Amino acid sequence: MNSERIFSVEERARKHATLADPARLRMLDMLTYGDLSPTELREELGVPSNLLAHHLNVLEREGIITRERSEGDKRRSYVRLVPGALMGLGSFAAAGADRVVFVCSANSARSQLAEALWNTVSPVPAQSAGTHPAERVAPGAIATAARHGLDLTGAVPRLVDDVDMDGAFIITVCDRAHEEYPAGTVHWSVPDPVRVGTDAAFEAAFEDLRRRVDQLAPRILALA
Repeated sequence: MNSERIFSVEERARKHATLADPARLRMLDMLTYGDLSPTELREELGVPSNLLAHHLNVLEREGIITRERSEGDKRRSYVRLVPGALMGLGSFAAAGADRVVFVCSANSARSQLAEALWNTVSPVPAQSAGTHPAERVAPGAIATAARHGLDLTGAVPRLVDDVDMDGAFIITVCDRAHEEYPAGTVHWSVPDPVRVGTDAAFEAAFEDLRRRVDQLAPRILALA
């Protein structure tokens, strides 16, 4: 076994000590599903702004979270877990759903890629939709999917209002959709590759989505 990147006992002990506070542990539980703004965290936890700021600073100092500005409302930021920060810290809660629905603004790239990725790893079926659907799926998304053995050639953007959300686990995958569609169960703050337009931007979005899908899929269980 390669132990080069396995967290040392000392590192794990520091992280466990950081998470010994009930509020920070609750924050971690929520962030393992997706990204949240400080306002959303404060409302969920029921704590004052100064106490939330303290908890965020502790988690950021230990390298467990990072904060990034929203691509939609620039006054917002989103808190997200640092990839790999929780290695060796144990498992987390699961949820049940009839299906998963990925929502973005145009339903032309991120949500389409997330749907395709999810359907390769989970028995819980996935769909996708947009708050303002584009006329077609972005060519960059189709090309990126093809490079990874996925086929988006027949995919068509559709309006979120036309999708049955009853019993669904909803994930918004762009900041604008999350800010327009507050019913989103979970938010993944994935930068928009269409705005940049390069192969590298699409690959970065794909890898971000693949990591998130692989982490979450085992925890979403089909309802009986």
